[in-house]
Amino acid sequence: MNELISIELDDCKEKMTKAVAHTESELTKIRAGKASPSMLDGIHVDYYGSSTPLSQVANVNTTDARTIVIQPWEKSMLGTIEKAIIDSNIGLNPQNDGVIIRLAVPPLTEERRRDLVKKAKEETEKGRIAIRNIRKDANESIKKLKNDGASEDEIKVGEAEVQKLTDAYIAKVDQLAELKEKDIMTV
Repeated sequence: MNELISIELDDCKEKMTKAVAHTESELTKIRAGKASPSMLDGIHVDYYGSSTPLSQVANVNTTDARTIVIQPWEKSMLGTIEKAIIDSNIGLNPQNDGVIIRLAVPPLTEERRRDLVKKAKEETEKGRIAIRNIRKDANESIKKLKNDGASEDEIKVGEAEVQKLTDAYIAKVDQLAELKEKDIMTV
């Protein structure tokens, strides 16, 4: 196989791997009723004038499947963290006892579970679209290699390889979606 096509395939594989990883991280943010420190990953607090991720100003742990405990490294941050959680609109009410903040994660209703499954499917579809766009770009790049001396056969083989990669990575995204859906629907 042409060396330039091989390079293009490696680039394609790397981009698709990143697309799957991104989809996985987006799916992780969809809470499935179980408390997880990653539920607070998107929350930033005002720390001496700069927006700082919550995990960098406090210890975030789960004590059980329904409770997240946030222990700030500075007691003066309690109010700021509490406000940031309320403003983030994640649907959790912080309980501040002057030392730590507790977040009770309520069990999900059937309707809420369906909404979350729908949201998970949207994220999965974004992942599939990203992979298909990578396929399109890779195929266009491979076709351009004809000018650099790649034969028709090499281009066809390259495009077939890109399609194999696309199928494999879309299968990975589908598998992530299936696991997430099962996770959400498990009571």
